[in-house]
Amino acid sequence: MIVVPIKEGENIERALKKFKRKFERTGTVKELRGRQAYVKPSVKKRQTKKRAQYIQKLQDLDQ
Repeated sequence: MIVVPIKEGENIERALKKFKRKFERTGTVKELRGRQAYVKPSVKKRQTKKRAQYIQKLQDLDQ
């Protein structure tokens, strides 16, 4: 459970922003989206390799 301490007189929008940030860091939404459909380990491995190649290509272009 996420707890966001609020100081006396603190703005509610600021507290909501803290809550959203903490919630995003837990990775709950990302995990739920990943569980919506089963992805075979071989497909997952292929996707990670493809992503790594893409990132490497971007880094090579910057240099």
